[in-house]
Amino acid sequence: MIVAGCDIGSLSAKAVIMDNNKIMGTGIIRAGTNPFESADEVMKIALNDSDLGMDDIKVIVTTGYGKEMVPFANAAESEIVCHARGAFWNQPGVRTVIDIGGQDAKAMRLDENGKVIRYLYNDKCASGTGRFLEVMAEALEVKLEDMGKISARSKEKVVLSNQCVIFAETEVVSLVNEGKEVPDIIKGLHKAMAGRIAAMAFSIGVEDDIVMTGGGAKNSGLFNALSDSLRKPLKAMNGIDPQINGALGAALAATDIAKQSQFDGPIRRPNSTAQFDGPIRRIDKV
Repeated sequence: MIVAGCDIGSLSAKAVIMDNNKIMGTGIIRAGTNPFESADEVMKIALNDSDLGMDDIKVIVTTGYGKEMVPFANAAESEIVCHARGAFWNQPGVRTVIDIGGQDAKAMRLDENGKVIRYLYNDKCASGTGRFLEVMAEALEVKLEDMGKISARSKEKVVLSNQCVIFAETEVVSLVNEGKEVPDIIKGLHKAMAGRIAAMAFSIGVEDDIVMTGGGAKNSGLFNALSDSLRKPLKAMNGIDPQINGALGAALAATDIAKQSQFDGPIRRPNSTAQFDGPIRRIDKV
């Protein structure tokens, strides 16, 4: 029962290979401009991690922005469903999932069975997304992955008034010119971003347990700031990289398909020069 989930996002591509609900291999790369080439590459990394080949995979389900442009997939699934499924599989007590992706943010409320009751999805503005912090890291000349530990050194409160990426970047440059310390500015950025995300989550109702997923969950400063804004403790993904959560949910959806007696494949094989011949079958849409 070896299956795979592939999450082709706007900034990164992720893959998870599972066998009987056990993670066998994973992969994460920076996404390119061609969705099926990104899927091809990240799948090869996950296969290498699991010591498997494409011939071993029974079903592949895709999700994310590029989910319908992967020639070797059997089905495409909603990002909302995949992130909810992945989080619930990892943390069965979860009732609220907050996912911070590269260019979107999602808040989901689940029932006791892990089904999505309500959700809110922001993909119209970079504020509250990973791209917001990426732009700010460039402006401050620091590495994105270092922002969490840098913000931990903050000693003075800095309040940022702008949420728009363009205006916030200008404000950050002004704060630097005023002599404000970088750790204080970054902590202020985390607080501002967390406030926006929390407002989105409150609009659908926040219930314990709360799990934060996506690349943004790797940022300890943002993780702590969001916990403060929600006035509730957050839980991290248990034992896995939070960035692969969408691909994990897609792999779980692939497991469901593989269990169906009528499914007998075969899957289409990865070929970076292939042309997409769609359409891809959709399953379990929200």
